[in-house]
Amino acid sequence: MNDLLADIKTLVECESPSQDHDAVARSAEVVAEIGRRLLGAEPERIVVDGCTHLRWRFGDGPPRVLLLGHHDTVWPLGSLRTHPFSVEDGVLRGPGCFDMKAGVVMALHAAAALADRTGLAILITGDEEIGAPRSRSLIEEEAKSCGAVLVLEASADGGALKTRRKGVSQYRIEVEGRAAHAGLEPEKGVNAGIEIAHQILAVADLADPDRGTSVVPTVLTAGTTGNTVPAAASVAVDVRAWDAAEQDRVDRAVRNLSPALAGARIRIAGAVNRAPLDAEASADLFELANSLAGGTLTGASVGGASDGNITAGLGIPTLDGLGAVGGGAHADNEHVLVAELLPRTALLVTLTKTLLAKGSSSAATNTGGESGAGQR
Repeated sequence: MNDLLADIKTLVECESPSQDHDAVARSAEVVAEIGRRLLGAEPERIVVDGCTHLRWRFGDGPPRVLLLGHHDTVWPLGSLRTHPFSVEDGVLRGPGCFDMKAGVVMALHAAAALADRTGLAILITGDEEIGAPRSRSLIEEEAKSCGAVLVLEASADGGALKTRRKGVSQYRIEVEGRAAHAGLEPEKGVNAGIEIAHQILAVADLADPDRGTSVVPTVLTAGTTGNTVPAAASVAVDVRAWDAAEQDRVDRAVRNLSPALAGARIRIAGAVNRAPLDAEASADLFELANSLAGGTLTGASVGGASDGNITAGLGIPTLDGLGAVGGGAHADNEHVLVAELLPRTALLVTLTKTLLAKGSSSAATNTGGESGAGQR
């Protein structure tokens, strides 16, 4: 336990906001060092458009089981000053500890406990929190040969595994109007602020609470000075849906938006970002994990998405939420329950070992062990 806690502390204290590539690169080196010590193997450093991802592969053939996680967080640099790492009364705290630096460390410790890692891959990405724009193709490539993807994202409430996730679409609506003096001749302007208000109401009306579809305008900008008719405005829109049909419905509607004001023009950017993780994608893996855990596990459907949505969207069996138990992701009360770290890591060891053995008839005859399992 002490080694596990020390490694989590080291990783949490290396801040890694997704948009800061230098910070993410520093965090990747910390992950690499922990993995090197535990696994006796150097990871591949894969830098895509400045963002650093890490990959370990064991064995000479294609991977059969993928442990998937991310080392970036939503927390800005300097968050440790107000949210320092601590362990008190069985609760571990620190920025990004729950989502999902503890899970990264758990994955590495679990892999280290395997006598034979042949067929295992570990992929730790650096841009999950912003929708995996630079790692999506890497995730898809690594997962395509696998019979199972185990995602080390944090658990749902009460330690439940995440067996179903909503799909995510992200859009930006930009409005072009025409500036004019707000006091002298406002009638000569085309108010982009008013136009964006019409568009906000239009997209919000696309939500369908009965089907669990949310369409939420988020970041809004408009105008330049207090006495000028706004010539430009924009709004970001976050869409969550349980099924692809709903994602398609909202996508078509957003792309068919039209201006309400004469002279205004609108542009739509964005698209479906992640397909839903359907319950069918996780059912068999959950059943196996629950059996190995003695029937004590529960599953949960959640609105948030992860990189597991990407692999499930490819039709690959995917089980999510295998990481830390705790709560407060992205919030001031983010925390991990220390007592659950070892049991969850042990479950991951047993589950991974079972899947590797099932995935290849040669697994039973491979006696490579920790020093014999090839890494490339």
